Amino acid sequence: MRRWSLWLGLAGATITLVLAPLLSQITFGTQDHLWGFVALSIAVLMMAITNGEYAVFQGLGRLKKLARITIYGTVTGLLVSIPLFYYLREDSVVVSIVAYAAANVFFAIVLRNKEYPAAQVTLRETVTMGGAFVRLGVFMTLGNFVNILSTYIFNAWLNTTAGTGEVGLYQAGFTLINKYTGLILTALGMEYYPRLARVAESKMKLRVFVSQEINIALLVMVPVIAVFVLLRRPIVQLLYSEEFVAILPFVSWGLVGIIFRTVSWCMAFVVLAKGSGRVFLITETISSALGLALNIVFYQRWGLVGLGWAFTVWYVVYAAMMACVYLRHYGLRLSRQCLVAVMWATALTVAIVVLVEQSLVVAAIAVAVVATLINAQQLKKQWRR
Repeated sequence: MRRWSLWLGLAGATITLVLAPLLSQITFGTQDHLWGFVALSIAVLMMAITNGEYAVFQGLGRLKKLARITIYGTVTGLLVSIPLFYYLREDSVVVSIVAYAAANVFFAIVLRNKEYPAAQVTLRETVTMGGAFVRLGVFMTLGNFVNILSTYIFNAWLNTTAGTGEVGLYQAGFTLINKYTGLILTALGMEYYPRLARVAESKMKLRVFVSQEINIALLVMVPVIAVFVLLRRPIVQLLYSEEFVAILPFVSWGLVGIIFRTVSWCMAFVVLAKGSGRVFLITETISSALGLALNIVFYQRWGLVGLGWAFTVWYVVYAAMMACVYLRHYGLRLSRQCLVAVMWATALTVAIVVLVEQSLVVAAIAVAVVATLINAQQLKKQWRR
């Protein structure tokens, strides 16, 4: 695993290094940022090595130690990045990314798993034994690359159309919608994916696990979304500045899409658990192309708030697509309780967003409190089971 991580990291770093002039020209219209992309190639290598170690911990079920290492690396990277951003401003972006990657790879290597003795594995055995997971990994990487490429293309288009400031607003809003709520899904997925992979050949267990995960994820996500919507202004002011309040409608409507992202996320793991690399690549490619098209069309028509609507429409369609794959390709279905949970979560989220957008904050708080109490009670029942 570590050999493959090193090889793939070196390959990624080399590609980034070779394409540095082209990436600078495409992104900024000049080659003045060439050395920035050269520096980023180092981060690519370190991130590949780090993720290899993380995969070992996840596969062995050492989730507590993995969490501890991740926290150490993240906090260290944050402590290094804050003064860099404060003193160097925009010039600190590349340095901060490299510093963050260095902090994570440091703790991953120093505290990596040493429970087992070093195995005497030849290079031929490494290639043979790693072939299966690398083949799936290639499809996963291509799917993720298509996703990143679509985001990259939209950022470049938005930068050309509306300027760097608008790109900053979009990135800030997208981070609030996707990244912070995504932390919950990532945390759930650390245990969910290995558990799903162990029962990949049993339709009954897959169906039960997926429906159960959707129920639990939605019970957790709805209160989080409610808090984000109700406290959106102070959150934006705390994380960014008063200038970013323009993204508030974008954030509110985009958070509705998180419900459908959660549902599709739970079903999409079946594709990976089954090792269906081609299916994963096809669905991710369609999803990325759809997201790019919706972003461009909705932004041209409605501006920043249109990007929030585009995000929600995107994941509604993507969830429907994954449901078709889940039902038709794998012969699975969601439980009736799960479908009720999806409708309940959607209704609550839409109600809270509409009330906040209409400045009916007291009513929105009342709905959020009731929803949180009900979800807490349901989570308690799930925990007992």
